[in-house]
This record gives sequence, structure tokens and C-alpha cells, in this order.
Amino acid sequence: MDIALMSMSLNPGRVQQQASLSVMKMALGNAKQQGEAVQELISNSNVKALQQAAQPHLGRNIDLKL
Repeated sequence: MDIALMSMSLNPGRVQQQASLSVMKMALGNAKQQGEAVQELISNSNVKALQQAAQPHLGRNIDLKL
């Protein structure tokens, strides 16, 4: 196989790999921003209010057996 043909056959794979890395970096950036937003929300909010918002059905009823 000559060098020109080998270069042409390897190039699409390299482009696909670079595109995948670029998408991965964007996803990582988005995840980092979301994590920072959640961390800021937790630090600025009341923890009990956050727990109540996450699970609003807990703590409203008590089952008693006599």
C-alpha cells in the first residue's frame, strides 16, 4: 500500500476521533457547569427545604397501630 492511499484511509478515522473528543469536551463542560450550579444552590439554600422539595411525600402522614 502506498503512502498516499494509506493517508487517505486513515484521515476519516482521525477526523471522527477528533469530533468525538470535541463533543466529549463540550459534555464535560456542561456537566461541570451543572455541578457548580447545584453546589451553589445547596450552599445558598436550606437543606431541609431541599430535602422536602426532592421528596415532598415524606413526613406528612404517620401510620399508627394500636
